[in-house]
Amino acid sequence: MPQTTIVSLFQYKGFKKKWQALGRMGRPPVANEEIDGLTFWKPFGTGSGRGFSVKPDFSTFSLLTVFENEVKAQAFIDSNLMKLYTDSSEAFSHVLMHNLSSRGEWGKLQPFESIEEEPPTPKIAVMTRAMLKPRYIYAFWKKVPRISKSTEEYPEIIYQKGVGEWPLVMQVTFSIWENKEAMMDFSYKNPAHGPAARKAVEKGYFKDSLFARFHPFDIQGELLNH
Repeated sequence: MPQTTIVSLFQYKGFKKKWQALGRMGRPPVANEEIDGLTFWKPFGTGSGRGFSVKPDFSTFSLLTVFENEVKAQAFIDSNLMKLYTDSSEAFSHVLMHNLSSRGEWGKLQPFESIEEEPPTPKIAVMTRAMLKPRYIYAFWKKVPRISKSTEEYPEIIYQKGVGEWPLVMQVTFSIWENKEAMMDFSYKNPAHGPAARKAVEKGYFKDSLFARFHPFDIQGELLNH
């Protein structure tokens, strides 16, 4: 069975529940457990609006987990540990994905296995991760509002959210698309994103970066299915 990645998203209401969720991000329960088949994990905060913003969204948090296979991934979703995240949430979803391809590094690690196979359905999910060099933080974020606005031109986007390990510096984007063609058009031909991405690479904005593609084979929960 192939490696399985889960992007879990949790939405909270009320100051107390949001504060507790922020605490779980800083002190993740995952860190205190031996979880069968877990090979990589990261807790995330999120950006406001469509997600690509310097302003945080304290109502939405995310957890990335990578498992040896689908069975162990589902066991984690069904575990009591996951209930610590979901029981107090207003809504949540788990996006289960098989990894397709990955290039680059995540803090000198390569958490996603590449199988380089065509997915059985057109839908595709994309995750990018970049650690910005401090001197390029302003130049990077100056371009973000225009890029974020340009995503409105793509009805093929099923879901998108900007998340991160650390505000401004360690940035992750996650998106689900109806098909690969629309995603590629945005990545390389979009006049806001394409040139900005190329400049970031040419100028060396990042200490490290990663680009990974996945086949989202199941979405559980009501947050992304409403």
